[in-house]
Amino acid sequence: MRDPLTPPSDYLDHAAARRIVVGVLLTMLLAALDQVMVATALPTIAASLGDVENMSWVVTANLLGATAVTPLYGKLSDIRGRRAMLLIAIGVYAVGSLACALAPSMLALIFGRAVQGLGGGGLMPLVQTIIGDVASPRDRPRYQAYTSSTFIVSTVGGPLLGGFIAEHLHWSWIFWFNLPLCGLAFLFTHNILQRLPRHDRRHELDVLGAVLMVGAAIPLLLALTWGGRRYAWGSPQILALFVACVTLWCLFAWRMMTAKQPFIPVSVLRDGAMRVGTAAAFFAVGVVIALTIVLPLYGQLALGLSVSESAWTIIALQSGAAVSSVVGGRLLVRFVHYKRVPLLGLLLSVAALIPLAIAPTGFSPAAALGLIALVGLGLGPTFPFTVVVVQNAVALHQLGVATGTMNFFPALGSTFIVSAFGAIVLAGAPVTRGMSAGAVLAGTDAAEAFRWVFAAAILCLMVALSCILALKERVLRGSSRPTTPGE
Repeated sequence: MRDPLTPPSDYLDHAAARRIVVGVLLTMLLAALDQVMVATALPTIAASLGDVENMSWVVTANLLGATAVTPLYGKLSDIRGRRAMLLIAIGVYAVGSLACALAPSMLALIFGRAVQGLGGGGLMPLVQTIIGDVASPRDRPRYQAYTSSTFIVSTVGGPLLGGFIAEHLHWSWIFWFNLPLCGLAFLFTHNILQRLPRHDRRHELDVLGAVLMVGAAIPLLLALTWGGRRYAWGSPQILALFVACVTLWCLFAWRMMTAKQPFIPVSVLRDGAMRVGTAAAFFAVGVVIALTIVLPLYGQLALGLSVSESAWTIIALQSGAAVSSVVGGRLLVRFVHYKRVPLLGLLLSVAALIPLAIAPTGFSPAAALGLIALVGLGLGPTFPFTVVVVQNAVALHQLGVATGTMNFFPALGSTFIVSAFGAIVLAGAPVTRGMSAGAVLAGTDAAEAFRWVFAAAILCLMVALSCILALKERVLRGSSRPTTPGE
């Protein structure tokens, strides 16, 4: 009988493992491209459907659906298998894409995007889990780094493709474009993953625990999305959502402690590497997502860039993060004290953010873009590091739930930090009631607002850095040379 900690790559040669990884990366490219293209074309979509007021729900509905089901896919993949769950995720995503392409109204489009999220929420954690299945912990940084190549393609190609479709074709082609990609991803998954190692272990799905966890996430996400925008933070609606969230999280904790086979095993959460790795990802991923949303505003208001030119702030950040994620993933296995790689990266990000916080309007566009690229370069190594550390801490039959949980909490962190950064920017605006978004932002004190945004980013990254410092390094299983715990 196979030891549950034995790396399954012993049973697959490198070529077979690489074919599996490259095949499943197509599913990640599918979701990554779609997100960037939709964001680029969103104003055009809203104008075409004649509903600018509900435009933000095109993004919010997708986020709600994806975040809520992420841990569920992870757990079910431990029970039903990775291949079956990835095929289901791709199928649901295709149905959502078809609904979006055919949407005659904003309400129909929002519904389609929610369905897309229900499928897309499984793509990232399942791909990361499959990499954990085919590679030992020592080899995983190299394979996990391959995932960054998909984000390089989507970061650079997504805005160009989305802009071209919005300008020269009908916006619905963004979603029609997904369907052949879904078909290819389905065929790759169906055929290639037949060789995926299985780690059979008897599991039962804790349905009540799953319902409580998903139920706790939804009011929190709605409160963070609506707070300060649709309703005041102290309004009865927002307070009621927070009360519902706390109540459901308490019930989930009770269920987790009392269930025979809880939705998230207590042993997984008790592991220090799981807690620290997830906490570091919570803040690092949150900062990347929040800066991706805020930086175009910074480019327009503080640097004087046009709307199209401000997209370079996103390209600088995301390309820097993607490239250093690939390089950092490969460096992790070359050092005994491998956590030094993300630590040095986070220090670089903080060093680049400090001048931006001190004088946000004091740089030329080229200099500011250079600093933003350094922020991305510093953040990149944290992403493969946190995945590898978490997966190294659990047995193979728990890879799915551990990876799903690790993706779930950073998704919540992204919403929280995005809300915080958005509140900081709007705090620089004089009067907001009855004003359009453009008028509000035009009246913002850019220097003061973005100074505090960058300061908040520094604080978040210092927390992530402290989490990694507190992590006790463990031998990456499958290593051919000894490693010792250290700093």
